Amino acid sequence: SGDMLRSLRRQWNGYKYRFVPWLALNLRRKRRTLRYVPETSQDKVISDEDVFETLLKIFKALFRNDLSRQAHILALLPEIRCKYMELLTVEQKQSEVNSCNNHSQRVFRPEEVLFNTLGFSVTRDRSSVVSAGTGVFVNKGFVPKGMLVSMYPGTVYRKHEPIFFQSLGNPFIFRCIDGILIDGNNRGLSKSVYRSCSRRDQFGPFQMSDESWLTSALENPLAIGQYINNCTHEKAANVCYQEFDVPEYFPVELKQYLPNIVYSHEIESHLRCVVVITLRDIKQGEELFSNYYTIIS
Repeated sequence: SGDMLRSLRRQWNGYKYRFVPWLALNLRRKRRTLRYVPETSQDKVISDEDVFETLLKIFKALFRNDLSRQAHILALLPEIRCKYMELLTVEQKQSEVNSCNNHSQRVFRPEEVLFNTLGFSVTRDRSSVVSAGTGVFVNKGFVPKGMLVSMYPGTVYRKHEPIFFQSLGNPFIFRCIDGILIDGNNRGLSKSVYRSCSRRDQFGPFQMSDESWLTSALENPLAIGQYINNCTHEKAANVCYQEFDVPEYFPVELKQYLPNIVYSHEIESHLRCVVVITLRDIKQGEELFSNYYTIIS
């Protein structure tokens, strides 16, 4: 009867998500960030040097913002301590003045550091596109064309590394040109895998990656790129993705702000990051929209 069929359908709808073959067959229906582009494509809007310099600028500002929390790093690495010695002297003098005035030293929130350093801040909020869920907005300041405005966080999987179970029903899988995948999901199994890899790679007190993007309290305010929505007919793309391999000479004290980690540390290679670059000037209040299939040539 009709009632029996409706009952069976309700039971199936509640069970099918635990049925692996059904999930495997329906994976291709969820390609929110699964990008396919020819291997011969060029995907650079700005140079790797510009990406590197921008990351250094904001990461150094974040590091300087809260030197007291970095005391263990400064104590263990004399050369880094020397690099920040001038700033430390200023901080010590300021602390003495503040203690006399019964005031504590002000530590800026990460999004304030971003604004003070690059002239803008970004945030997650409800998308302006109906049924699109969460989106990313420039909530303060102005972003010029060709500026690094966000980063795509997550675990980095090379070809043939196991990502099947993490990918089930996961709309945050980003595919790089060379087939490398980045899992930007901050929940469930994906979250557990990232944390496990991050703590595996921790070198004493030195963190080799940022775990804060898994929480609501971001230490790197740029690490929200996985929530940028795809463009629509009404909302044209104003940003695009660009791949960036972190060089070996990246400062060790700043790696704590990199929101990516490799799944397997047994293979020697550069850490892959994906940054988000503006295609035009973006004003305060505008939402960021990407085109997952945009090819820059």
